[in-house]
Amino acid sequence: MVDAVVVGAGHNGLVAANLLADAGWSVRVLEATGAPGGAVRSGEITAPGYVSDLFSAFYPLGYASPVLRDLELNRYGLTWTHAPAVLAHLLPDGRSATLHRDLARTMASLEEFAAGDGERWRRAYDEWTAVSGRMLDVILRPFPPVRAGLGLARGLGVADSLRLGRRMVLSARELGSELFRGEGAKVLLAGCALHTDLSPEEAGGGVYGWLLTMLGQQVGWPVPVGGAGQLTEALVHRLRARGGEIVYGAPVSRVLVARGRAMGVRTADGRDWRAARAVIADVPAPALFLDLVGERWLPSRMVEDLAHFRWDGATIKVDWALDAPIPWSNTEVCGAGTVHLGADLNGLTRYAAKIATGEVPEDPFLLLGQMTTADRSRSPFGTESAWAYTHLPHRAEWSVQEIAARVERIEAVIEGQAPGFRGRIVGRNVFAPGDLERENPSLVGGALGGGTSAAFQQLFFRPVPGLGRADTPVDRLFLGSSSAHPGGGVHGAPGANAARAALARDRGLFGGAYRAAVSGAQRAIYG
Repeated sequence: MVDAVVVGAGHNGLVAANLLADAGWSVRVLEATGAPGGAVRSGEITAPGYVSDLFSAFYPLGYASPVLRDLELNRYGLTWTHAPAVLAHLLPDGRSATLHRDLARTMASLEEFAAGDGERWRRAYDEWTAVSGRMLDVILRPFPPVRAGLGLARGLGVADSLRLGRRMVLSARELGSELFRGEGAKVLLAGCALHTDLSPEEAGGGVYGWLLTMLGQQVGWPVPVGGAGQLTEALVHRLRARGGEIVYGAPVSRVLVARGRAMGVRTADGRDWRAARAVIADVPAPALFLDLVGERWLPSRMVEDLAHFRWDGATIKVDWALDAPIPWSNTEVCGAGTVHLGADLNGLTRYAAKIATGEVPEDPFLLLGQMTTADRSRSPFGTESAWAYTHLPHRAEWSVQEIAARVERIEAVIEGQAPGFRGRIVGRNVFAPGDLERENPSLVGGALGGGTSAAFQQLFFRPVPGLGRADTPVDRLFLGSSSAHPGGGVHGAPGANAARAALARDRGLFGGAYRAAVSGAQRAIYG
């Protein structure tokens, strides 16, 4: 028996395990696969000497996250590095809107699209820096963020708080139109919003574009030196230094519940692993509640709500080993760590609309990473390790022919902006949606975000109405995956929130009435 069992060694599970170990708990992490990290892993999958990030790659939220910062992972081997430019959005006509950490260079790029947009960008950035620290606390701390929210409101005052609240619900197109005149700045916002599954027209999508672009201006989009897996290695090293244990090849088949309380878990080989204080699950919400817990221990209304849980879109990702950097026709793109290409603002809307109707877009919008440009250790001198992904409708199966056609189309889009690209490919790896799920079972159907980022499945609606916090209807069981608030991204917040909830439950916070308060709130929702 240990104090806590953590199901899943993704970065959220490892963050939770570290925080519990910091509190003096004995912790055992059970991981279904043979490696830690979940979607934060790297390896040589294209050609010898070329390091690819298997899933996620650039980490502005991770770099800025107060959760990860407080863990001091630099003491456990994590170092960061930056590409010369943060992000370039390459339009079909060959122009590029380029975001640099140097504010003056960003302003100059955007000024080419519309007179005055450089200064408008500066004003937008000044507005961000005035609230950024408190905003990140509001976003990444447990819901409701009472202390951080009150601090933000006091700092802004009533009028500006209302203006900020309005900005949070604007679509990416509306936000861009209100802030800027030219397409360059607008398409930077909209392209970043499409890192989620939201279209440029969807309410609430603008805040994602605003967050990612402004963080890019403030701290860049850095990468771990040596690959994404170095972030995971630092979390593992830190946990082991505090006595934590990770068991690999141990898929959990059941959460053990007695009298409404989580007592531990059972793995697929029939072994029972007891937990004296808490079970924290870094797995998707439907898998936890419907597969591992079972309907017997859930309110019937919650089971009905879970039937309406919506995944984000599927993903196809291609990694390449290139014998030279990508030969972009627009040389401004050469130094960007991340490149968006394949669509202008209206093209982004058409692309998202096709996916929403279950169709495969003829013209894919690509998110592309130039990893050696960002980190020289990723491939031999003079070469490039690169990847690109695009979204697809979320569905059960994709044929080999469909995936091959998508890869052909992806490479054609790049070739159109970088003639000679195909001739530089010396190795290739393709992850279709099903491949992503096989590599990481939490990426269900190739969904990267643990569920849609739409407003109806965020905050106190995530993953279902009433579960905005990590607490669940099963006592001492806590949800710590990206299916929980605040959702996808590599920032560690869901894991940290779950650990804090477990510690609060164990301490009997609020005069021993913690569980009674949680149970009362859930009864009010589910009856």
